[in-house]
Amino acid sequence: MADSATVDQPDADRVLWRVILPKESDPLDVRPLYLDEPDNVNCHVTSRRQVQVPPSARVSFASYFNAFPASYWKRWTTVEQVTLHLKVRGAGRIEVYRSKPNGDLVHLQGTPVHAEDDWQAFEFDVALTPFEDGGWLWFDVFTENVPLEILDACWLSDKPLRKQKMAIGTTTFSRLDDCVAALLSLGEDQAVLDVVGKIFVSDQGPRKMRTHDRYDELVSVLGDRLEVIEQGNLGGAGGFTRAFYETLEHTSPGTIDQIMLMDDDIAIETDSILRSNMFARAAAKPVIVGSQMLNLQAKSRLHTMGEVVDLATCVWRAAPGAKMDHDFGQYPLRESRELHKRIDATYNGWWMCLFPREVVEKTGLPLPLFIKCDDAEYSLRAAGHDMSTVTLPGSAVWHEPWTDKNDTKDWTVYFHLRNRLIMAALHSPYDLRKTLLLQGARVAVRRLFSMEYSTAALENKALEDFMAGPERLFDSLVGGLAEIQKLRKKYTDAQFAPSAREFPPPSFDMVKAEQMLHPPVHPAKIALRAGKAWVHNLRSPDPNAVERPQVNISANSALWFLLGNLDSATVSNADGSGVAFRRRDPKVFRELATRTAHNYRRLIAEWPRLVEQYRAAVPELTSVESWRKVFSS
Repeated sequence: MADSATVDQPDADRVLWRVILPKESDPLDVRPLYLDEPDNVNCHVTSRRQVQVPPSARVSFASYFNAFPASYWKRWTTVEQVTLHLKVRGAGRIEVYRSKPNGDLVHLQGTPVHAEDDWQAFEFDVALTPFEDGGWLWFDVFTENVPLEILDACWLSDKPLRKQKMAIGTTTFSRLDDCVAALLSLGEDQAVLDVVGKIFVSDQGPRKMRTHDRYDELVSVLGDRLEVIEQGNLGGAGGFTRAFYETLEHTSPGTIDQIMLMDDDIAIETDSILRSNMFARAAAKPVIVGSQMLNLQAKSRLHTMGEVVDLATCVWRAAPGAKMDHDFGQYPLRESRELHKRIDATYNGWWMCLFPREVVEKTGLPLPLFIKCDDAEYSLRAAGHDMSTVTLPGSAVWHEPWTDKNDTKDWTVYFHLRNRLIMAALHSPYDLRKTLLLQGARVAVRRLFSMEYSTAALENKALEDFMAGPERLFDSLVGGLAEIQKLRKKYTDAQFAPSAREFPPPSFDMVKAEQMLHPPVHPAKIALRAGKAWVHNLRSPDPNAVERPQVNISANSALWFLLGNLDSATVSNADGSGVAFRRRDPKVFRELATRTAHNYRRLIAEWPRLVEQYRAAVPELTSVESWRKVFSS
């Protein structure tokens, strides 16, 4: 029921979800994440917590950041009822709505507002009973001939939650400006600082944070919360593990009860920190609380809702029912039925992810994987202790989308394969030998046809290092990257120039190149194209193609059925920053094909032994004692 009586400022330990507005510095394309406004209506945003709706308008708070994801709170927490609390001034109506899992809308309650002279407080109680499978809560505002202002709106629990503070851990190598900016944003809201007890920065790059021109400002804002730890480059795994390690070793339960990991190259909606904190505090049992990823380049787009690891293939993908790359600027929440069903994830990327201290104490520290799969493996391991991962809508950071990265063709290919094999050995209940052989053969053939000799070489090294056993993982954490980079640079596909203008113009005309680009569809035609490519790659290349590329190809067009029938080509990388001149080499082709076949024969033969070996090594690989040796050296 609505109550226009005077209501005191709500207890901070009851505030689950604040209604927030864009920052003054935000670009206009973030606005649909906060307000669902008709085309002819522009609300006046007074502050992060105050907005004025103009006369003769209807504005909805059914937006990504301001609708309350009730189904997640019903499923994972002990909260049974929430209260919408808000202060209003002006005249109009407030209406409260919910949605069903299929996206149907339901009007719950509403009230007229006549508060032209002063602020009045209203509260609306809503039970979470019907939200098991999906659904959001929100409110709409209607005005007539005068504006209506909303102040300090929030969703409250029915009772205060136990207090818990967090440590934030981040790691940086070459993104100091982004990292400092992200950390400074934490100081913009005292409510955020109130739940943050420590901030651990693993400073792993050649340029140190203490030399940054805003470092003094950072220290002034964060005070003794900030602890910058300079260490060698141990990758994301080593950087984030440092935050876990420091929390366990140098803080105590009751002072720090949560650990939040954040990437260094993100833009933060700081209320996501408060929301993750409160969700973990309210959880019925300890859960990992992950945040979603918004697209840093197109800020109204939700890049990923939630992800899972398919244990039958040990490949990560979108969670069942998850919508990828959703643009709230074009399709508001109320009109997007697919966004109302609850999505269940099995892991969350560490662009922003919160871990209750109890989860880390029971699960152990991350594996020494340097980069890639450390986040997925950790959640799978925690799940073995009956601690799930929840990817919470409305809690998010903006991050560069992985679709603009080159990590299926650059040095990270090594870690993708080696670490995926480790994850498969540790967590898959299936016999994966046939699957791994088919996956490996398909990928290797495409690599070789595409003249991606460096990636084929790195994947062979990944196979060999995996089969060498877990004993070398800590050594590779320290020295592995330099070895990988040295190996990769031997091949022309890993040697980049700024632009194709650095090379002679292509010898093929554009029409011929365009005709070659059309992909085969029928299986018989695919097999025929593959057979021709195999024969072509065993022949000597055209000598003229060594110095002059036959075609210039964009990153999206660099497909095996085209490159497999060429002798050379310039190929752009994914982000358009460079071009490699790939040249076909039959000798390298044969050597890598032979080595790949040999390694996969070994992998299939040795797989059962390797599974046992890696599983037996987990306690030592994830212990505080083992990581202490790394950090102390």
